[in-house]
Amino acid sequence: MPPTLDLEKADLPAVLADLGVDPAHGLTAAEAATRLQTYGPNGITEKQESLARKLLGYFTGPISYMIEAAAVVSAILGNWPSFAVIFALLVINAALAFWQDAKAANALAALKAGLAPEATVMRDGAWSTIQAADLVPGDVVKVRLGDIVPADLRLVGEGFASIDQSALTGESVPVSKHDGDEAYSGSVVKQGEMAGVVIATGSNTFFGRTAKLVAGAGAVSHAQKAMFQIGNFLILVAVVLAVVLVVFQVWQDVDAGWAWGDALTILQFVLVLLVAAIPVAMPAVFSVTMALGALALSKQQAIVSRLQSIEEMAGVDILCSDKTGTLTKNQLKLSDPILVQATDPQEVIVAGALASRAEDHDAIDDAVIAGLATPLSGWTVTEFTPFDPVTKYTKAVVTGPGATDAVVAKGAPAAILALAGAGDAETATVNDTVAQLAAKGNRALAVARRDDGAWRVLGVLPMFDPPRDDTKATIDAVEGKGVAVKMITGDDTAIAIETARQLGMGTNIMTASDVFPADMDPDNVPEVIADQIERADGFARVFPEHKYAIVKSLQKRGHLVAMTGDGVNDAPALKQADCGTAVSGATDAARGAAALILTAPGLSVINNAVDEARRIFGRITSYTIYRVALTLTIMFLVVIATMTEGFQPLTPIMIVVLSLLDDIPIMTIAYDNTPVSEKPIRWRMGSLLANSGIIGLFAVAQSLIMLTLAVAAKDQGILGIASEGAVQTIMFLQLVSGGHLLIFVTRNERWFTRRPYPAKPLWLAILGTQLLAMAMAAFGWLVPAISWGAIGVVMAYSLVWVFIMGAVRLIAERLVDHRTKARRKHTELFHRDLHAQPVGPVG
Repeated sequence: MPPTLDLEKADLPAVLADLGVDPAHGLTAAEAATRLQTYGPNGITEKQESLARKLLGYFTGPISYMIEAAAVVSAILGNWPSFAVIFALLVINAALAFWQDAKAANALAALKAGLAPEATVMRDGAWSTIQAADLVPGDVVKVRLGDIVPADLRLVGEGFASIDQSALTGESVPVSKHDGDEAYSGSVVKQGEMAGVVIATGSNTFFGRTAKLVAGAGAVSHAQKAMFQIGNFLILVAVVLAVVLVVFQVWQDVDAGWAWGDALTILQFVLVLLVAAIPVAMPAVFSVTMALGALALSKQQAIVSRLQSIEEMAGVDILCSDKTGTLTKNQLKLSDPILVQATDPQEVIVAGALASRAEDHDAIDDAVIAGLATPLSGWTVTEFTPFDPVTKYTKAVVTGPGATDAVVAKGAPAAILALAGAGDAETATVNDTVAQLAAKGNRALAVARRDDGAWRVLGVLPMFDPPRDDTKATIDAVEGKGVAVKMITGDDTAIAIETARQLGMGTNIMTASDVFPADMDPDNVPEVIADQIERADGFARVFPEHKYAIVKSLQKRGHLVAMTGDGVNDAPALKQADCGTAVSGATDAARGAAALILTAPGLSVINNAVDEARRIFGRITSYTIYRVALTLTIMFLVVIATMTEGFQPLTPIMIVVLSLLDDIPIMTIAYDNTPVSEKPIRWRMGSLLANSGIIGLFAVAQSLIMLTLAVAAKDQGILGIASEGAVQTIMFLQLVSGGHLLIFVTRNERWFTRRPYPAKPLWLAILGTQLLAMAMAAFGWLVPAISWGAIGVVMAYSLVWVFIMGAVRLIAERLVDHRTKARRKHTELFHRDLHAQPVGPVG
């Protein structure tokens, strides 16, 4: 039957009784088989989805439906080249989605790889080796040096084990375990050997709960949301205009005499109008733009595994960073020894090094040995007593130069004081020193030496995990860009506060257990806790579910959150974050869950990633304003001209060719030179559509004036314009030339002649489309031919309007920004009246 106690915290005898097991004999094979049926295998399970269902999912959703509708309409019209291009874009978008999903699945695969494949277990009173997947609660297992702990255990019996659980909990050094202590599944035994009784298996283990969080973590990309909103807006406008056009045409045709041919003509033109409204290239433009950003970051030794994360980084306003191995080097370093009875700092370090074993590669021993001014020579260790959790020290009998015999010891200060029989003065000095070091987050070892039967307490060795060399500069640079940095660590609160002080970060570090109740749902954090999360500078003694809850809570408050980490314990938060970043040396689970993977030590590339992300966001915004404005121009021009002039200003083939030609300069926006915003930038869809609408309104005016002039020229026979077909060609040329020159206006919030200037691929693409459109108009390719004189007039007209549209862009930006700022000030005033100390996301 399932356990009735909290097996992690209950007294060990009660745990054994509840599990019904005697550690000396273990379970019987029959009982183990029964429990395996009850609890299931000791492994990570995941929900399986059929390949067909997965593939179908990549072709569903608003943008996919739009692209599919465009393909169907192209097929109906018999425009097979257009159909082929659109279909190719659909397949490319689906392939990108499939690749991204496969990368996300790597997190669970890496977690599974971290589980022990086999375990030494006692069944029917005898030890044997079985598959770790067959372990059940109540099994008695043995773990020794180098083993991966196969399940959550409560250790039993004599002896000790030093277990590295840093990847799970974030603690910077291995933890000594003895009778009654817990050992987590997936942690690694570094020293010692002990037996333990299994208290949890599979998804119920600490490791398994982390895997559950990873499987459920993840946020929808803001770029995807933006594409849906933009696409829906354009489709809505297109449908409304199409209805207006149909009603007007039917009303005219009924008066003139109705025929089914008229209905088919109207339907064909409406369908083409809808094709023009669908942003077919939008997913591809977004993907290419972000892929080029990923390429730029790869040259700085950062691998992007989720393209959308680059765009998300542009709006990140909070960076949650793990401490151990991320902000710090994850290696203990010796500070200057504090002398008690020694006269030379090296005397303390030499004694401590003699009481260490280099071959064990213990983190503390390595730090002490590294502190030697010169290598040990002339010393012989004749007897060594390894660390024992009962005595809490290591001891060695040594022979030094001149055949001098001595005994040295290092360990917990209280244990060394007791071993040396220290007097009141020495005891007070050591205790005060340890207290001062603990307040600064430093670990402390005491060192003693015995000569001729008399012990002396030589001094205290302070140890700390130092910050990486570039961490402070990176944090300062990131904070200068409007991004707040919070430290999230599994280490002690005092250590976190001291690290934050050294790095110039905020020191309001809270202990997780003081904030998060044990039974809290990490997906639904109460408001009072969410307030604390938002105000705190960081958290210490956190578990994986705490990190995940912190990230998700901040996201619910409207923040975009980046998270850095390196361990299994970071994986859920890394996957949930808008931009999860695995630092150099991260575990496979962390790398699989992250969107950005650093392959070089340090965090400096984070600063570069923010800059690159903001450039990319600028390019995407430029494209979006241009695409929406140009689409509105074509649609409104067609409807207004049809209703006022009595004929369609563009033929269906002209509209399709326009859509294809528009994609050429659009794709080169990904290479454009873009300024870097000083603050986080996000999708402000209202402002973006308002700007696009204003620019589109004046672009419609530009085209309508050109149409009026062209019709007048036709009536008077000027420039060889003698037919409606020639007027349509003029409008086609004007939309290509004026529309593509509009990119120069939308790419910059300032006057378009100021730096940064357009990149070479962009202006070459625009020049190419201008020349191609001129050649089509001059030689009659797919459109009626017009004279070079008419072409020259259209091009000059478009050049003049570039400057008019530049002024419109500046005015539109100021109008929209003024309304946005006024609305924000009103909101802030409203909240200030309601709350004395408002807490909320920064915009």
